[in-house]
Amino acid sequence: MAKNAQLHDKVKIRGIRRRWLLNSVGIVALIVVLAVGAFAASLVNYYYSATADDLEKMASSTANGFRLYTRSNYRAAAQQTVNNYEEKNRLELQFLDTSGAVLYSGNDLTAGSTPGTPDIQEALELRSARSWQGKDPSTGERILAASCPVIYQGEPVGVIRYVTSLSGIDRQFVFSLAAIAAIALGIFSMVYFSNLYFVRSIVEPLVGITEITRVIADGSYGVQIEKKYDDEIGELTDAINDMSLKIRQSEKTQSEFISSVSHELRTPLTAINGWAETLQSGEITDPEDMRKGMDVIISEARRLTNMVEELLEFSRIEDGRFTLSVEPLDLKAELEDAVYTYTEFFRREGITLEYVDCPEQAIPISGDPERLRQVFCNLLDNAAKHGGAGKRIVAAIRREGDEAVITIRDYGPGVPPEELPFLKNKFYKGSSKARGSGIGLAVCEEIVTRHEGRMEVDNAPGGGFVVTIRLPVEEQ
Repeated sequence: MAKNAQLHDKVKIRGIRRRWLLNSVGIVALIVVLAVGAFAASLVNYYYSATADDLEKMASSTANGFRLYTRSNYRAAAQQTVNNYEEKNRLELQFLDTSGAVLYSGNDLTAGSTPGTPDIQEALELRSARSWQGKDPSTGERILAASCPVIYQGEPVGVIRYVTSLSGIDRQFVFSLAAIAAIALGIFSMVYFSNLYFVRSIVEPLVGITEITRVIADGSYGVQIEKKYDDEIGELTDAINDMSLKIRQSEKTQSEFISSVSHELRTPLTAINGWAETLQSGEITDPEDMRKGMDVIISEARRLTNMVEELLEFSRIEDGRFTLSVEPLDLKAELEDAVYTYTEFFRREGITLEYVDCPEQAIPISGDPERLRQVFCNLLDNAAKHGGAGKRIVAAIRREGDEAVITIRDYGPGVPPEELPFLKNKFYKGSSKARGSGIGLAVCEEIVTRHEGRMEVDNAPGGGFVVTIRLPVEEQ
């Protein structure tokens, strides 16, 4: 299965390369082909069409010089012109009669022949210069010919024809076309290989990233990818490395959470089972000892209940089932109830719980009284658990503008400054050795946030730890 998955990934990578090359190099190839085609067309126009135009003009000019000659005079003048013609090596000059036969020619070999090429007949029919290129019927050589009729008093008396070989022009055309094709091929090769290099610089890191992500998916959390580029690939590498580290941290935190919760559940259960078995056995007969045992059972059972409730609340928050039953309430009264509930309990633990009141008779807000009481009880319990060494806890409430401010402070050792930003993260316990699941503050912040408030944690001036809750007050 692993080999199949790897093969599938390689096929996809090749697909990326193929799509990239088709989309980029394919367009460049099309442009190059169109450019070469356009250049070839311009070469044809430059070499062949221009030469044909020049020959037609020469034929027309020569024919105009013979327009005053009759048929007999035309022959004599033609013979004299051919005898005096000096460009025999470059162009062949021919004088034809109206039947298309060559009367005189700069090339003696063609005299008396009948070329029969289309330019001759077209020139006679249209009475204007016409050109033609193709193979000479007698020699098979590629030629370009231009013919123009000699008109005397409205009737043709003969045809003047210029003929040139295309071998030199063909060679020049092929050379020029080959040169531009070589340049185009060079440009295309540069584009192709530069694109291939560029695609490889993307595909190869992706292959490496794919392999590492597969390793991470197989459970090797925390594995890091070597960062080679400071671009989008580098950003992807950073994101995957960060994800890998966070997954490892999450797995570690979850493992520690399970271990911590297991320990937290085992400890009170051990105490409850131990005292219940002792009381059931009848070994203890002293009423005071029996009362102490029952107190331990009740206390540990309450701790278990609080832990289970806390876990259930967190579970509801995680899966979206957490809701509030909002109603008008007096925030001050809810805090006082929580303080009253814990005062006697803390006193038995040797901790003094002080309450600092505010001048207002009531502080009205809209909220869920059960959830807010849960927040206050949780924070008071945390203060005793983590800061109980200070033997003093102060709960205070005041109003600041349109906000109600509640502070719960202990006088314990406080929290290391580097741990403060993470205290409200789920499962986080930091360096604290106190009992707990590490989700209490996360649940409290969720409840406060749902009430459109804020919860802040910090070390208190003069020592200890303080939690500050700010909730919006309703105007009456």
